[in-house]
Amino acid sequence: MTREEAEQGLATIGQAPDEKFPLFEAALLCAVHENPERDAEEARRILDDASARVKGRLKREAPEEALSEAVAGDLRFAGDVLTFDDPANTDIISVCERRKGLPVALGVIFIEAARRCSLPVQGVDFPGHFLLRIETDEGPLALDPFSEGRVVLPSELIRRALRTGLTPDVADRLDILMSPVKDRQVLIRLQNNIYARAIRARDYVQAERSALRRALLDPADHRPWIDVATAREGQGALAGALEAFAKAQVLDGGAAVAARAARERVRMKLN
Repeated sequence: MTREEAEQGLATIGQAPDEKFPLFEAALLCAVHENPERDAEEARRILDDASARVKGRLKREAPEEALSEAVAGDLRFAGDVLTFDDPANTDIISVCERRKGLPVALGVIFIEAARRCSLPVQGVDFPGHFLLRIETDEGPLALDPFSEGRVVLPSELIRRALRTGLTPDVADRLDILMSPVKDRQVLIRLQNNIYARAIRARDYVQAERSALRRALLDPADHRPWIDVATAREGQGALAGALEAFAKAQVLDGGAAVAARAARERVRMKLN
């Protein structure tokens, strides 16, 4: 598959309603878009294996145990604590190859394996650390995909929330902090991670690709186009930056003040 074909696929997925958003396949397309010289079939095979193992364990284990033991125990998916900033930790194909990655990338693996077994698992945009929410007969539980899918107790969730700077009256509102997010937002969070790391490294080419993927995945949001413009400006592609700023303004109904100001700054460079 070429990068252009991957973009077309992401654009099609971006138009899909939230309830039909194919999280894992969209993540594979993002990975191919980043590096087209790879085959996604091995990653699909690994997910087939993971879901089969979850299904087998569900016959004798609780849902949360079956999921974590199958994905983290049997297949050894875990958080990369030694080389956390390795770009491979954000790429689903590489995560499947290496069996390690960032919380949100691992979360995609857990969610896909669970969903194939009809387990109600969703992503949670918890402050500072992506988590999973699984519904059980005793109520919802929080799972940490970075820590081998282990259950995170409410008391620990509150401590984590406090460490991010939230005030106590907010940190103990777990009903809000543990609200599930849409699959589209899970994948966008992953692309945001890639963008932030690329910008820090001044890799504006990779930053542009990740921002473009966000724009394709959520075509109604103007903000990815501002990031596309920033990345193009970093490459010296000023005409392309202006084009991206213009798209941001159109999507935001002309109300994007920051985009207008940035567009004028870039326009001055062209004169």
